[in-house]
Amino acid sequence: MSDGSLSLPARLCLLAWDTMGREVSGATRMPQLVRAGALTELAQRGLLTDDEGIATPADLDSETGDPVLDGLLELVRESRPHRWRTWVTLRARITVEAVREQLTADGYLRAEKRRVLGVFPTVEYVLEREAAVEALRTAAREVLLGPVPVVEVSERDAAVVALAAAAEPRILLPGRDRVVPEERVEALAGRCGAAVPVLRTVVREARTAMAAASVAE
Repeated sequence: MSDGSLSLPARLCLLAWDTMGREVSGATRMPQLVRAGALTELAQRGLLTDDEGIATPADLDSETGDPVLDGLLELVRESRPHRWRTWVTLRARITVEAVREQLTADGYLRAEKRRVLGVFPTVEYVLEREAAVEALRTAAREVLLGPVPVVEVSERDAAVVALAAAAEPRILLPGRDRVVPEERVEALAGRCGAAVPVLRTVVREARTAMAAASVAE
């Protein structure tokens, strides 16, 4: 997939944008999806482990060098123990806002200051690199639908597509007649190395969180 240097949460955030520069209709669920990506990447890097369903830091000192991932890792370390389900949603907007700021600094997004009702200041983000996002989405669809054999898909690409397809399929398969290839998604989840048990847990919990958010839309 393109932009392989981007973190999993950054790629999931970009996939949730359309090429006209506006967020998809499932934007209210983006924080949970992005947080799920961050948890999965930390697990893939061996910095978060599973202890009987509890997301547990492997140690108290390691860092990734990515401020978004390190910020979440610090939050987990400083908080009382929680299950993966809790971390998919708990203060998830902190992670998605950090990802947006990171993508703005890297030139993928542009921040615009506005006022709600002419009074309350807010920041809206506009997509700047439409071609890069479209290339990312095309590559993700190819991973999801083939023809690349699952065994040839990298662990990082498999994690991105498994999370996106299982938790928020519309960002990969737009339109009403989308059919998610469940066996392919399960096979991709199985390509995620040491994070396989964690990813499957996060996917399950992310689906629950997305369903709850859908009711609120």
